[in-house]
Amino acid sequence: MSMEVRPPIQTTTQINNLDVPEERMQRSLFGEILDWMLMPLLLLWPISIGITYLIAKSIANEPFDRALEDRVTVLAQQVKEYDGKLIGQLSFSARDILRADDIDNVYFQVSGPERELVVGDSDLPLPQDEDKTVPWSVQLRDDRMRNTDVRIAYIYVNLQNRTINKTTPAPRYALVQVGETLEKRRLLTNQIIKGVILPEFIILPIALALLWFALTRGLSPLANLQEHIRSRRSDDLSPIDSHGVPEEISPLVRSLNDMLGQLSQSIQMQKRFIADAAHQMKTPLAGMRMQSELAMRQSDRSEIQRSLEQLSKSSKTATRLVNQLLALARAENQSSRSSAFETIDLCDLARGVVQDWVQTAFARRIDLGFEDVEESITLNGNPTMLRELMNNLIDNALRYTQEGGSVTVRILADTERAQAILEVEDNGPGIAPTERTHVFERFYRILGSQVEGSGLGLAIVREIAQNHGAAVDILNNPRSTESKFPGCLFRITLPITKLHAAENEAH
Repeated sequence: MSMEVRPPIQTTTQINNLDVPEERMQRSLFGEILDWMLMPLLLLWPISIGITYLIAKSIANEPFDRALEDRVTVLAQQVKEYDGKLIGQLSFSARDILRADDIDNVYFQVSGPERELVVGDSDLPLPQDEDKTVPWSVQLRDDRMRNTDVRIAYIYVNLQNRTINKTTPAPRYALVQVGETLEKRRLLTNQIIKGVILPEFIILPIALALLWFALTRGLSPLANLQEHIRSRRSDDLSPIDSHGVPEEISPLVRSLNDMLGQLSQSIQMQKRFIADAAHQMKTPLAGMRMQSELAMRQSDRSEIQRSLEQLSKSSKTATRLVNQLLALARAENQSSRSSAFETIDLCDLARGVVQDWVQTAFARRIDLGFEDVEESITLNGNPTMLRELMNNLIDNALRYTQEGGSVTVRILADTERAQAILEVEDNGPGIAPTERTHVFERFYRILGSQVEGSGLGLAIVREIAQNHGAAVDILNNPRSTESKFPGCLFRITLPITKLHAAENEAH
């Protein structure tokens, strides 16, 4: 009995013919903005209610505290001392007025210097700051009486200044207190809060509706842009019209246009590559087909052998053509891809490439030489592409140089200009000045040339040099001594860092 282990099922959503995992889908911009605007609003709302309550409580306390201060001041003015006896001259009608309140309970108390009760409520609590006695200064405090919160105003009366028989020199203070419960204050506070908070319950939905409307209107250009992009044909790679696009969305539109431009360029390169390959492969494929049919009709072994040799030659030509087309496509697609660059020792790279061509030069009886400098020249580049550039230059020089000739690969350094120079010279027929602007074109062949080739080698050299910010020059070989063969000198000028140039100069 066997068990089959299956991978977990992953839910996907179809978007533009692409399977995108559902959990990786991002939220809408509208929802993100709405959340970030609502969260502070909902957090500040209870905070504002709390602050409103504190302010309302302070506002409600103020008039009642003033009334409480007036009461305790009036009561303190009735306190007098006769012959050492403290008297609070307060009639019953005055007491009734003092206690008259339909909502709150009012309490009062007059106590002597030893805090003995003179008149009033005995259970009214005493203040805790008697050591900080300030005569005739009304003070307020919150306290509890009979398990109820009360607000108390109290004042210390200086009996020394108020006594009729002024024989006592030491200061003596009577304490007068008036307290009341907080019900009126609570009612006023609640009324203030209701007057402030209730409108907020009406304003909040209106604010949310206006916020929703503002977000919808603000994001409408983005929705219009989305609809415009969706309505485009799948093969339409023209730039997106940025007219009327808000400033915040302009960078996005520019990035999309850059991407569309790169995509269009890549597609054009692919189409051109396919067209070039189809056009150039017709001749060798037709020749191979003709040679194979001819070999099939032949009965003579020598004729069959000749046809097979021609077939092998055509296949080599086709193979070389395909390889150069692929190299040209790689060079074009390498444009602006500096991520593939690395630090390269140009002398070591050129030396290795020259060694690969030694056997070919020996078979063609051509002297292949290499000259470099003592210093190590380093630069940033793609080693594969630079090797392809050197291969094409050396192959081109060997093809156009007659037997007994010479080809020299040379590396030079210009430290003052921070440049590395790669030269490939030969003593072949050279290139006329009128032809030098055309030899870098695809499939261009100089008239009268009997050398086999596809016409792509120098086009590949130009693409790779441009990708590396290098300049390509074609000159006559100044070392060629035969007027019949002026020779040719290809010079590639590559930029190097100033740091390396300074080090080389120090050497």
